[in-house]
Amino acid sequence: MDKLVDSLNNAYQDFVAAAANVLEVKENAGALKATATDTALENFKQKWELFRVACDQAEEFVESVKQRIGSECLVDEATGSVAGKSGQATTTGLPPISAVRLEQMSKAVRWLVIELQHGSGSAAANSAHSHPSAPFDARFSEDTAQ
Repeated sequence: MDKLVDSLNNAYQDFVAAAANVLEVKENAGALKATATDTALENFKQKWELFRVACDQAEEFVESVKQRIGSECLVDEATGSVAGKSGQATTTGLPPISAVRLEQMSKAVRWLVIELQHGSGSAAANSAHSHPSAPFDARFSEDTAQ
């Protein structure tokens, strides 16, 4: 994470320096558009793009951490191992499910998402119902209609 923060900081510093350079070159050139100004602007564009890439990488990292934390919370919630503020286990009103069952449901959802991304909705639904790694859950009426 430190490497990512350093990369983002360096890209930002380079971007700001390039912006300052453009202003300085333009001021020194006066009203005439000089080759130096064009060069400074091109450098500024490059630093802007590098800064955007660094921002995108940082955003991807933050999203992956959010998903990991969300997944851990979901597993804790589903397996009933949620701790309250006093350190004692609390109940959510939902019956706990096994981690294996949670993983099966997660795989089923992932298959549906992949199918929806690569094909039509009806083809995805048919594929999900026939795919062996997408088991049905008897608690839901849609699954028992297979």
